[in-house]
Amino acid sequence: RAAGCGRRAVRYREAMARIGVIGAGAVGCYYGALLARGGHDVRFLMRRDLEAVRAHGLTVESPLGGFSLADVAAFATPEEIGPCDWVICSLKTTALAEARGLVEPCLGPGTRIVALMNGLGVEDAFAWAGPERVFGAMAFVCINRGAPGVVRHLEYGRVNIGHVLDDPDECERLRALFASGGIDVAVAENLRHARWEKLCWNIPFNGLSVAAGGIGTEAIVKDAWLRATAERAMREVVAVGNADLGAIGSAARLDEPEIVQRMFMLTDTMGDYHTSMAIDYVLARPLEVEMILGNPLRRAGELGIAAPTVTALYALVRAADRRNQGMLPVITPDRV
Repeated sequence: RAAGCGRRAVRYREAMARIGVIGAGAVGCYYGALLARGGHDVRFLMRRDLEAVRAHGLTVESPLGGFSLADVAAFATPEEIGPCDWVICSLKTTALAEARGLVEPCLGPGTRIVALMNGLGVEDAFAWAGPERVFGAMAFVCINRGAPGVVRHLEYGRVNIGHVLDDPDECERLRALFASGGIDVAVAENLRHARWEKLCWNIPFNGLSVAAGGIGTEAIVKDAWLRATAERAMREVVAVGNADLGAIGSAARLDEPEIVQRMFMLTDTMGDYHTSMAIDYVLARPLEVEMILGNPLRRAGELGIAAPTVTALYALVRAADRRNQGMLPVITPDRV
C-alpha cells in the first residue's frame, strides 16, 4: 500500500461508458450531469426528482456556466438501470445499509464501483463486490439542491480519487472517466490519505455547523472562538490521520501547516456555505455522524491518540441527531 496510486500508471482515454448514478442528490446529479454532457450514457436512480426530471430534464446552475440536459435517463429502480460499466454511489452514509441492494442489480462482470461519499470506512460497505473493483472519491464542492430537477453549484468541484488496492492503472481509469466529463480530478497518494484529507475539513466544519445549532461556514470562520475550535479539531484530525497512515504502512503524510492554511483559505472564500450536515440537521434528517465523526474518533482510540475537540464535537452532533430522531427528551416552553 505504501507506494499507492502515485506510481506511474498506463494512460487511458476513457471510451463512452454506461454509468449508473445511485443516490442522485446534489452531488450525484451534478457529477452525473457533467459526465452525461461529456457524452456518456448516464442513468440516474431517482426518488424525489424522478417525475420532474422525466418531464423537464436536469438543470445545473453554476457560476462556471450552467447547462440543461433535456433528455435524461431517470429510473425508479436499479433493475431498470441494468448492468453498467461504472456505478457511482453517492448515497448518504446513513443509507449505506441499502447500498448493496441498490448497486448489485447494476453490476456486470467488469463493472467498477465508485463510492463518492464522505467519511472513514465507506468502502467496507462494498467489500462484497471484491476490492479490485471498488474506488473511493471525495468531492470538495459547494453545492445544494434547488427545485426538483435543479442543482445549484456554488463553488469548487475537485474530486480526489483512490482505489481500494491503490492500483495505479485502476486509478488512471477513473481519472480518465472523470476528466472526460470536464471534472477537475486528482489521484491521491493512496485512498486512505485522501479520506483523511477530506476529513480535515468535514470534521470541524460539518461538526461545528451542527454543534452550534445549524450555522453556515461564514459564521464559523468569522467568530474567533469557533474558528479556533475548528482549527484545533483540524490539527487533531491530522494527527490521527498520520498515525493511521503509519499504522497501515503508508509513507504518505498530511502536512499539518499546509492543510490548515489551505482549508481555511478555501473556507474563507466560500461565503456562508451551508454544509450538508447542517442542512440535514435543520430538516431533521438522519446525520452522517458515525462515518464522518464516529469512525475517525474510534480509530483515534485504537491508536491511542488524544482528540478532545473531535470527541466533544462527536458527542454534541450525536446528541443533536438523537434529539432530531426523538431519542432524547427536549425541553419545550410548555415543559419549563
